[in-house]
Amino acid sequence: GFVVFATLVVTVSLILILVVGPRHGQTNILVYITICSVIGALSVSCVKGLGIAIKEFLAGKAVLNHPLFWLLLFSLLLCVSTQINYLNRALDIFNTSIVTPIYYVIFTTSVLTCSAILFKEWRHMAPDDVIGTFSGFLTIIVGIFLLHAFKDVNFTLANLPLALRKEERGVNGSLGGTYDCFGHQEETSPCLSEIQAPDSLPARRNGNLAAY
Repeated sequence: GFVVFATLVVTVSLILILVVGPRHGQTNILVYITICSVIGALSVSCVKGLGIAIKEFLAGKAVLNHPLFWLLLFSLLLCVSTQINYLNRALDIFNTSIVTPIYYVIFTTSVLTCSAILFKEWRHMAPDDVIGTFSGFLTIIVGIFLLHAFKDVNFTLANLPLALRKEERGVNGSLGGTYDCFGHQEETSPCLSEIQAPDSLPARRNGNLAAY
């Protein structure tokens, strides 16, 4: 299964690099990002293989004499250099806030697919663990898109809808009205006389309508 997956990834990458990239790479954001993402699945697999090889080497086994070690090392260098090349091209042409979330989603999906095929991790996972993994993955995806979508938006009190500010004034009583008074720079504010009249509040409490 992994051989079929790796062959498919290499074939798709070569088609995108040699055929689709020169024609649509400057206008379609998915071309260069897809190249980086699908090749990233192979690079992560190579890193895992090299990690196992280094562990065996530290255990005293003759790993350097095995051709698989050098094949993994060469494949890793080739994949990483290709990823950096086309990722920089995508960042030079398109906006970073658009490239980053799309690249993260496609790259992570490719890596999860490759790991599931190569290591068969999903066979030993309970159903609740599978649901939790997918839920966490979807949560991270939504969070990244929201962060990049609203990173340049500044929310202030003045940007809040008028209905919310009315509700806040209703809950806080007269505090909202006092806030509005100090929010205006004009000395002719309709509530300025109310603030300057110290006897108005006791008169109201005592029911003295004449003083009011």
